[in-house]
Amino acid sequence: MSNPKIILTGDRPTGRLHVGHYVGSLKRRVELQNSGEYDEIHIMIADAQALTDNFDNPEKVRSNISEVALDYLSCGLDPEISNILIQSYIPELTELTFYYSNLVTVSRLQRNPTVKSEIKMRGFNTSIPVGFFTYPISQAADITAFKATTVPVGEDQLPMLEQAREIVRSFNSTYEEVLVEPDALLPENQACSRLPGTDGKAKMSKSLGNCIYLSDEPEDIRKKIMSMFTDPNHIRIEDPGSLEGNTVFIYLDAFCKDDMFAEHLPEYSCLQELKDHYQRGGLGDVKVKKFLYQVLMEELSPIQARRKELEKDIPAVMEILRQGSIAAREVAASTLDDVKRAMKINYFD
Repeated sequence: MSNPKIILTGDRPTGRLHVGHYVGSLKRRVELQNSGEYDEIHIMIADAQALTDNFDNPEKVRSNISEVALDYLSCGLDPEISNILIQSYIPELTELTFYYSNLVTVSRLQRNPTVKSEIKMRGFNTSIPVGFFTYPISQAADITAFKATTVPVGEDQLPMLEQAREIVRSFNSTYEEVLVEPDALLPENQACSRLPGTDGKAKMSKSLGNCIYLSDEPEDIRKKIMSMFTDPNHIRIEDPGSLEGNTVFIYLDAFCKDDMFAEHLPEYSCLQELKDHYQRGGLGDVKVKKFLYQVLMEELSPIQARRKELEKDIPAVMEILRQGSIAAREVAASTLDDVKRAMKINYFD
C-alpha cells in the first residue's frame, strides 16, 4: 500500500484575507481539495504563530479567527474534506517544537533568509522575540505533526520548508525514522506567486494599506482599482505604455481568462491583444482598469455572496473550527507518541 498523501497549509489570522492570498494559495487549495488526489488536507489558522509578533495585541488575533474562517469557507474549502483547525488548540505542537529546538543551532536560524527578511520588515533588529525567531522550528512541528507530504508555498517560503526538511532528517538520523520529509508545491501561475500591492509595492500588506480584501464592498474595490499604480510614463492615451511593473496588467495576468473579453471588452479577443495595443499606444489606463474591475468582480462576486450567508451564523463557523481542531489533535497526539517512543522518553508505556 502506498503512503498517504497529506497536505498541510494555513494562514496567520492577523486580518481578513486579500486577493493576494486568494491567487497565491486559497484558489489552489480548493483545486487540490477537489482533485481527490490527497488522503488528508489540514488547513491551519496559525494563531500561536501570529502571537509571536502580536503578543501585546491578542484581541487582533482573536477577532480575526472567524474572519479567516469565513474567507476559507466562502472560497470553497469544504470542512467535510479539508480539516480546518486552530493552531493553539493543539498543545502537542508546542511539545514537538520544544524537542526539535535541540536539533537547530542559533546560527542556522539566523541564516534563514525568510526569517532575516521578516525581522528587517518588522524592524526588530536585536530586540527579536524568541518565539518569533524560532518560528521555523514551530512550523516544522506543524508540518510533521500531521505527517504532511506536501506543503503548498510561495517561493519566499522555500527556506522555511528547507529548514523543516533539515529538522526531519536530523531527527530521523539521531533517533528513529518516524518523521515524514515534506515536499514543496509551488504556484503554477507565476503572476500568482506574489501579487503586488495596489500601489505597485512588491508586497500586498495590511499595514501598507495596499490590499484588495476578498470581503471589500464592490465600490471600495472599484476605487482601489481606479487608483492603482500603472506606467508613470504613460501620460496621454496615445503614448506607448509599458507592462513592466504595471500592477493592472499583473492583476490581469493573475485573474483574466480570454473568454471574459466577449462580455466585458468585445473589441479584443484575448489578453495578449490588449497588451499589444497598450504597448504600441492608443489605449488609456482608465479603460484597462474598468476591465480589470469587471474581471475581478466576476471572480469575487460568488465568494462574497457565500460569505454574506455564512456571516449570519458565526457560531456554526466556530463549531466547524472546534470539530476540526479536535480531529487534528488526535493526529498530532499520535505523532507525538511516535516521537517520544523514538526519543525513548515514553517512560510508562
